[in-house]
Amino acid sequence: MPINIPADLPAKSALEEENIFVMTADRAEAQDIRPLAIAIVNLMPTKIATETQFLRLLGNNPIQVDITLIRPETHTSKNTPPTHIERFYTTFSKIKHRKFDGMIITGAPVENIPFEAVNYWPELKDIIDYSRENIFSTMHICWGCQAALYHTHGIRKYSLMKKMFGVFPHTLLTKNNRLFRGFDDVFNCPHSRHTEIRRSDIERHDDLEIMAESPEAGVCILREKDYHRYYIFGHLEYDPETLALEYQRDVSRGLKIDVPKNYFRHDDPRYPPTVTWRAHAHLLFNNWLNYCVYQETPYSQEDIGTWEVSGNKTSGK
Repeated sequence: MPINIPADLPAKSALEEENIFVMTADRAEAQDIRPLAIAIVNLMPTKIATETQFLRLLGNNPIQVDITLIRPETHTSKNTPPTHIERFYTTFSKIKHRKFDGMIITGAPVENIPFEAVNYWPELKDIIDYSRENIFSTMHICWGCQAALYHTHGIRKYSLMKKMFGVFPHTLLTKNNRLFRGFDDVFNCPHSRHTEIRRSDIERHDDLEIMAESPEAGVCILREKDYHRYYIFGHLEYDPETLALEYQRDVSRGLKIDVPKNYFRHDDPRYPPTVTWRAHAHLLFNNWLNYCVYQETPYSQEDIGTWEVSGNKTSGK
Protein backbone atom coordinates (compact mmCIF):
# COMPACT_ATOMS: atom_id res chain seq x y z
CA MET A 1 0.00 0.00 0.00
CA PRO A 2 1.81 3.17 -1.07
CA ILE A 3 1.90 5.60 1.81
CA ASN A 4 1.64 9.31 1.13
CA ILE A 5 4.16 11.13 3.34
CA PRO A 6 6.23 14.31 3.09
CA ALA A 7 9.26 13.93 0.84
CA ASP A 8 11.64 15.00 3.63
CA LEU A 9 10.27 12.75 6.40
CA PRO A 10 13.29 10.68 7.63
CA ALA A 11 11.30 7.46 7.27
CA LYS A 12 11.10 7.97 3.48
CA SER A 13 14.73 7.14 2.70
CA ALA A 14 14.81 4.28 5.20
CA LEU A 15 11.72 2.66 3.69
CA GLU A 16 12.85 3.15 0.11
CA GLU A 17 16.07 1.31 0.93
CA GLU A 18 13.86 -1.62 2.03
CA ASN A 19 11.94 -1.49 -1.28
CA ILE A 20 8.77 -0.18 0.41
CA PHE A 21 6.66 1.88 -2.00
CA VAL A 22 6.53 5.47 -0.72
CA MET A 23 4.55 8.18 -2.50
CA THR A 24 5.16 11.90 -2.12
CA ALA A 25 2.35 14.45 -2.02
CA ASP A 26 2.84 15.66 -5.63
CA ARG A 27 2.40 12.19 -7.07
CA ALA A 28 -0.51 11.36 -4.75
CA GLU A 29 -2.43 14.45 -5.84
CA ALA A 30 -2.18 13.33 -9.47
CA GLN A 31 -4.09 10.09 -8.76
CA ASP A 32 -7.87 10.26 -9.13
CA ILE A 33 -8.81 8.06 -6.17
CA ARG A 34 -9.82 8.57 -2.55
CA PRO A 35 -6.92 7.47 -0.36
CA LEU A 36 -7.45 5.98 3.07
CA ALA A 37 -6.90 8.56 5.80
CA ILE A 38 -4.90 7.01 8.65
CA ALA A 39 -3.91 8.90 11.80
CA ILE A 40 -1.04 7.74 14.01
CA VAL A 41 -1.12 9.05 17.59
CA ASN A 42 2.56 8.64 18.43
CA LEU A 43 3.07 8.57 22.20
CA MET A 44 6.59 7.13 22.08
CA PRO A 45 9.59 9.32 22.98
CA THR A 46 11.63 8.01 20.03
CA LYS A 47 9.14 9.29 17.49
CA ILE A 48 11.24 8.88 14.34
CA ALA A 49 11.92 5.19 15.03
CA THR A 50 8.28 4.51 15.91
CA GLU A 51 6.81 6.30 12.90
CA THR A 52 9.19 4.38 10.61
CA GLN A 53 8.13 1.06 12.16
CA PHE A 54 4.43 1.68 11.55
CA LEU A 55 4.88 3.25 8.13
CA ARG A 56 6.80 0.15 7.07
CA LEU A 57 3.81 -2.01 7.95
CA LEU A 58 1.32 0.31 6.25
CA GLY A 59 3.29 0.60 3.03
CA ASN A 60 3.03 -2.69 1.14
CA ASN A 61 -0.38 -2.78 -0.59
CA PRO A 62 -1.82 -1.23 -3.77
CA ILE A 63 -4.11 1.37 -2.14
CA GLN A 64 -2.96 4.90 -1.41
CA VAL A 65 -2.82 5.90 2.26
CA ASP A 66 -2.58 9.45 3.60
CA ILE A 67 -0.79 9.55 6.94
CA THR A 68 -1.38 12.16 9.65
CA LEU A 69 1.08 12.10 12.57
CA ILE A 70 -0.35 13.33 15.89
CA ARG A 71 1.49 14.11 19.12
CA PRO A 72 0.16 15.06 22.56
CA GLU A 73 -0.19 18.82 22.77
CA THR A 74 0.19 18.73 26.55
CA HIS A 75 3.59 16.97 26.51
CA THR A 76 7.01 18.09 25.27
CA SER A 77 9.08 15.33 23.68
CA LYS A 78 12.71 15.33 24.88
CA ASN A 79 14.00 12.61 22.54
CA THR A 80 12.94 13.96 19.16
CA PRO A 81 14.30 17.17 17.61
CA PRO A 82 11.81 20.04 17.94
CA THR A 83 12.26 20.81 14.24
CA HIS A 84 11.02 17.31 13.39
CA ILE A 85 7.98 17.69 15.65
CA GLU A 86 7.12 21.09 14.20
CA ARG A 87 7.58 19.95 10.60
CA PHE A 88 5.76 16.62 10.59
CA TYR A 89 3.32 16.48 13.52
CA THR A 90 0.01 18.06 14.29
CA THR A 91 -2.12 18.01 17.45
CA PHE A 92 -5.54 16.71 18.30
CA SER A 93 -7.01 20.19 18.64
CA LYS A 94 -6.17 20.83 14.98
CA ILE A 95 -7.71 17.63 13.56
CA LYS A 96 -10.66 16.89 15.86
CA HIS A 97 -13.09 18.36 13.31
CA ARG A 98 -12.03 15.66 10.81
CA LYS A 99 -12.89 11.99 10.40
CA PHE A 100 -10.38 9.25 9.56
CA ASP A 101 -10.70 5.76 8.14
CA GLY A 102 -8.21 4.37 10.64
CA MET A 103 -6.17 5.33 13.67
CA ILE A 104 -3.21 3.77 15.49
CA ILE A 105 -2.61 4.74 19.12
CA THR A 106 0.90 3.65 20.07
CA GLY A 107 2.33 2.50 23.34
CA ALA A 108 4.24 4.75 25.73
CA PRO A 109 6.91 4.12 28.41
CA VAL A 110 4.68 5.34 31.25
CA GLU A 111 3.06 2.10 32.34
CA ASN A 112 4.43 2.29 35.90
CA ILE A 113 2.71 5.66 36.35
CA PRO A 114 -1.00 5.80 37.29
CA PHE A 115 -3.05 6.82 34.27
CA GLU A 116 -4.29 9.97 35.97
CA ALA A 117 -0.69 11.08 36.68
CA VAL A 118 0.35 11.03 33.01
CA ASN A 119 0.51 14.69 31.98
CA TYR A 120 -1.40 14.14 28.73
CA TRP A 121 -4.04 11.83 30.23
CA PRO A 122 -7.00 14.27 29.85
CA GLU A 123 -6.01 14.86 26.22
CA LEU A 124 -5.64 11.14 25.52
CA LYS A 125 -9.09 10.47 27.00
CA ASP A 126 -10.50 13.03 24.59
CA ILE A 127 -8.72 11.31 21.68
CA ILE A 128 -10.09 7.91 22.72
CA ASP A 129 -13.63 9.30 22.98
CA TYR A 130 -13.22 11.06 19.64
CA SER A 131 -12.00 7.84 17.98
CA ARG A 132 -15.19 5.99 18.87
CA GLU A 133 -17.28 8.49 16.91
CA ASN A 134 -14.97 9.69 14.15
CA ILE A 135 -12.61 6.80 13.28
CA PHE A 136 -13.86 3.80 11.36
CA SER A 137 -11.32 1.37 12.86
CA THR A 138 -8.77 1.94 15.62
CA MET A 139 -5.71 -0.13 16.50
CA HIS A 140 -4.40 0.30 20.06
CA ILE A 141 -0.87 -0.86 20.92
CA CYS A 142 0.54 -1.96 24.33
CA TRP A 143 0.05 0.93 26.82
CA GLY A 144 -2.37 2.43 24.31
CA CYS A 145 -4.50 -0.71 24.89
CA GLN A 146 -4.30 -0.39 28.64
CA ALA A 147 -5.21 3.29 28.53
CA ALA A 148 -8.22 2.78 26.24
CA LEU A 149 -9.57 -0.23 28.15
CA TYR A 150 -9.18 1.58 31.46
CA HIS A 151 -10.95 4.70 30.19
CA THR A 152 -13.78 2.98 28.30
CA HIS A 153 -14.28 -0.22 30.31
CA GLY A 154 -12.70 0.47 33.71
CA ILE A 155 -10.26 -2.44 33.27
CA ARG A 156 -7.22 -1.91 35.48
CA LYS A 157 -3.59 -2.79 34.86
CA TYR A 158 -1.43 -4.87 37.22
CA SER A 159 2.28 -4.56 37.90
CA LEU A 160 4.38 -7.60 37.01
CA MET A 161 7.01 -9.06 39.33
CA LYS A 162 9.51 -8.57 36.52
CA LYS A 163 9.41 -7.16 33.02
CA MET A 164 7.70 -9.24 30.31
CA PHE A 165 10.58 -9.09 27.87
CA GLY A 166 11.24 -11.16 24.78
CA VAL A 167 9.53 -12.86 21.86
CA PHE A 168 6.78 -15.32 22.77
CA PRO A 169 4.62 -17.81 20.83
CA HIS A 170 0.89 -17.05 20.72
CA THR A 171 -2.06 -19.23 19.78
CA LEU A 172 -5.02 -18.04 17.73
CA LEU A 173 -8.37 -18.46 19.46
CA THR A 174 -10.51 -17.15 16.57
CA LYS A 175 -8.89 -18.56 13.43
CA ASN A 176 -11.67 -17.54 11.06
CA ASN A 177 -11.46 -13.81 11.84
CA ARG A 178 -10.51 -11.64 8.86
CA LEU A 179 -7.70 -10.02 10.86
CA PHE A 180 -5.89 -13.38 10.83
CA ARG A 181 -6.32 -14.44 7.21
CA GLY A 182 -3.15 -16.24 6.20
CA PHE A 183 -1.91 -16.64 9.80
CA ASP A 184 -0.38 -19.81 11.16
CA ASP A 185 -2.02 -21.38 14.21
CA VAL A 186 0.91 -20.16 16.31
CA PHE A 187 2.77 -16.89 15.73
CA ASN A 188 5.51 -15.02 17.57
CA CYS A 189 5.21 -11.51 18.95
CA PRO A 190 7.66 -9.33 20.92
CA HIS A 191 6.66 -7.98 24.33
CA SER A 192 8.33 -5.33 26.45
CA ARG A 193 6.22 -4.18 29.42
CA HIS A 194 6.08 -4.00 33.21
CA THR A 195 2.30 -4.30 33.55
CA GLU A 196 -0.50 -6.54 32.31
CA ILE A 197 -4.24 -6.75 31.89
CA ARG A 198 -5.72 -10.01 33.12
CA ARG A 199 -7.91 -12.38 31.18
CA SER A 200 -10.38 -12.66 34.09
CA ASP A 201 -11.06 -8.92 33.95
CA ILE A 202 -11.58 -8.98 30.18
CA GLU A 203 -14.02 -11.89 30.45
CA ARG A 204 -16.35 -9.76 32.58
CA HIS A 205 -17.13 -7.66 29.49
CA ASP A 206 -19.41 -9.30 26.96
CA ASP A 207 -18.45 -6.82 24.25
CA LEU A 208 -14.77 -7.89 24.30
CA GLU A 209 -13.34 -11.00 22.65
CA ILE A 210 -9.86 -12.42 23.24
CA MET A 211 -8.42 -13.40 19.86
CA ALA A 212 -4.87 -14.56 20.62
CA GLU A 213 -2.88 -15.29 23.76
CA SER A 214 0.34 -16.81 25.07
CA PRO A 215 0.79 -19.19 28.04
CA GLU A 216 3.64 -16.99 29.26
CA ALA A 217 2.90 -13.49 27.93
CA GLY A 218 -0.87 -13.64 28.44
CA VAL A 219 -3.50 -11.93 26.29
CA CYS A 220 -1.98 -10.54 23.11
CA ILE A 221 -4.85 -9.47 20.83
CA LEU A 222 -8.50 -8.73 21.56
CA ARG A 223 -11.28 -6.82 19.87
CA GLU A 224 -14.53 -5.14 20.59
CA LYS A 225 -17.20 -7.26 18.97
CA ASP A 226 -18.25 -4.58 16.51
CA TYR A 227 -15.02 -5.51 14.61
CA HIS A 228 -13.77 -1.94 14.49
CA ARG A 229 -11.55 -1.58 17.56
CA TYR A 230 -8.53 -3.81 18.13
CA TYR A 231 -6.07 -4.09 21.00
CA ILE A 232 -2.55 -5.54 20.59
CA PHE A 233 -0.58 -5.88 23.82
CA GLY A 234 2.66 -6.86 22.08
CA HIS A 235 4.85 -5.05 19.59
CA LEU A 236 4.63 -6.68 16.19
CA GLU A 237 5.87 -3.38 14.75
CA TYR A 238 9.28 -3.70 16.44
CA ASP A 239 12.44 -3.64 14.35
CA PRO A 240 14.88 -6.58 14.59
CA GLU A 241 17.16 -4.63 16.94
CA THR A 242 14.56 -2.88 19.14
CA LEU A 243 14.67 -5.31 22.06
CA ALA A 244 18.46 -5.44 21.86
CA LEU A 245 18.67 -1.65 22.15
CA GLU A 246 16.31 -1.70 25.15
CA TYR A 247 18.39 -4.42 26.80
CA GLN A 248 21.69 -2.62 26.18
CA ARG A 249 20.21 0.66 27.44
CA ASP A 250 19.10 -0.88 30.73
CA VAL A 251 22.40 -2.74 31.21
CA SER A 252 24.35 0.49 30.64
CA ARG A 253 22.21 2.17 33.31
CA GLY A 254 23.01 -0.58 35.79
CA LEU A 255 19.41 -1.76 35.95
CA LYS A 256 18.48 -5.33 36.78
CA ILE A 257 17.16 -6.73 33.51
CA ASP A 258 16.86 -10.27 32.16
CA VAL A 259 18.04 -11.16 28.67
CA PRO A 260 14.97 -10.99 26.40
CA LYS A 261 13.61 -14.52 25.94
CA ASN A 262 13.62 -16.34 22.60
CA TYR A 263 15.33 -13.39 20.92
CA PHE A 264 19.12 -13.58 20.74
CA ARG A 265 20.54 -16.66 19.10
CA HIS A 266 21.13 -19.23 21.87
CA ASP A 267 19.59 -16.65 24.27
CA ASP A 268 23.06 -15.10 24.36
CA PRO A 269 23.31 -11.31 23.85
CA ARG A 270 26.73 -11.78 22.26
CA TYR A 271 24.88 -13.17 19.22
CA PRO A 272 22.53 -11.26 16.92
CA PRO A 273 18.75 -11.58 17.36
CA THR A 274 16.71 -14.05 15.34
CA VAL A 275 13.68 -12.35 13.78
CA THR A 276 10.60 -14.58 13.91
CA TRP A 277 7.68 -12.13 13.90
CA ARG A 278 8.00 -9.84 10.87
CA ALA A 279 5.96 -11.87 8.36
CA HIS A 280 2.96 -12.00 10.69
CA ALA A 281 3.37 -8.30 11.49
CA HIS A 282 3.02 -7.39 7.81
CA LEU A 283 0.13 -9.80 7.40
CA LEU A 284 -1.80 -8.44 10.37
CA PHE A 285 -1.52 -4.79 9.35
CA ASN A 286 -2.28 -5.62 5.71
CA ASN A 287 -5.39 -7.51 6.82
CA TRP A 288 -6.44 -4.62 9.05
CA LEU A 289 -6.09 -2.06 6.26
CA ASN A 290 -7.77 -4.21 3.62
CA TYR A 291 -10.52 -6.15 5.37
CA CYS A 292 -11.21 -3.99 8.44
CA VAL A 293 -10.79 -0.56 6.88
CA TYR A 294 -10.81 -0.39 3.06
CA GLN A 295 -13.51 -3.01 2.45
CA GLU A 296 -15.85 -1.52 5.07
CA THR A 297 -15.27 2.21 5.45
CA PRO A 298 -17.81 4.52 3.79
CA TYR A 299 -16.72 6.13 0.54
CA SER A 300 -17.57 9.52 1.99
CA GLN A 301 -15.56 10.18 5.12
CA GLU A 302 -18.41 12.30 6.46
CA ASP A 303 -20.46 9.09 6.81
CA ILE A 304 -17.95 7.53 9.20
CA GLY A 305 -19.64 6.90 12.53
CA THR A 306 -23.21 7.03 11.22
CA TRP A 307 -23.39 3.23 10.81
CA GLU A 308 -22.98 2.80 14.59
CA VAL A 309 -25.90 5.12 15.26
CA SER A 310 -28.22 3.20 12.97
CA GLY A 311 -26.82 -0.22 13.87
CA ASN A 312 -26.21 -1.01 10.21
CA LYS A 313 -22.91 -1.65 8.53
CA THR A 314 -22.07 0.51 5.57
CA SER A 315 -21.50 -1.26 2.30
CA GLY A 316 -18.17 0.53 1.95
CA LYS A 317 -16.23 -0.05 -1.24
